[in-house]
Amino acid sequence: MGKRILVQRRGRGGPTYRASTHKRIAPVKYPTIGKDAPSVIEGEIEKLVHEPGRGAPLARIKLETDQNYYFIVPEGIHKGQKIQFGSQASIDVGNVLPLGNIPEGVMICGIELSPGDGGKIARSSGAFATVVAHTPQGTMIKFPSGKTKYVNRLCRATIGVVSGAGRLEKPFLKAGKKYHKKKAEGHKYPRTRGRAMVAASHPYGSSKKGGRKVTTVARGAPPGKKVGLIAARSTGKKRRKR
Repeated sequence: MGKRILVQRRGRGGPTYRASTHKRIAPVKYPTIGKDAPSVIEGEIEKLVHEPGRGAPLARIKLETDQNYYFIVPEGIHKGQKIQFGSQASIDVGNVLPLGNIPEGVMICGIELSPGDGGKIARSSGAFATVVAHTPQGTMIKFPSGKTKYVNRLCRATIGVVSGAGRLEKPFLKAGKKYHKKKAEGHKYPRTRGRAMVAASHPYGSSKKGGRKVTTVARGAPPGKKVGLIAARSTGKKRRKR
């Protein structure tokens, strides 16, 4: 009799399969601002901190409204720097504005997908998007991959590129370093390939050669079968449309 496969063991039992979330500092999102707030709110970066499991540094920002919040740090920001928060803020690195007030060609990060959600995309180290155009459908932003997206012009974003670019270029050199990084993220490491297991431990497991099971699986598959490409629309290498 085999043991539970990895997807069945997630979230069960001891700390081996649980993320060490007690080391996290705080939620990273923009504060809620009332409708009667001024068009520009001054703020100051009190300190820069590191959060385990996150590649980009965080900044603790205090606004003149006595609100404190943590957010990702764009390149060029330093402790004690003054920032502006609001629709009439200047176009400087670190300032937070609605997308509709940001000129075309400006690089932004920490972008909201819907007004007030706190910032959902372009938050990892080195990430950014570029404001392309303002249309009746919303503000069009473009990502480094070439993909474009329309976002509500009231969604907020931070001017600049997330610091920590090039983080993935440095190798780990030792397995222990990779282990502790994955543990902080709540990931199991090292991870054994499914095909290297026996048939009782994984749907792909077997030493038998020949026909293999397909790697795509339905969204509603049970935990013992839900491995591989879950509800995949397509498989294989993505080809850019010309």
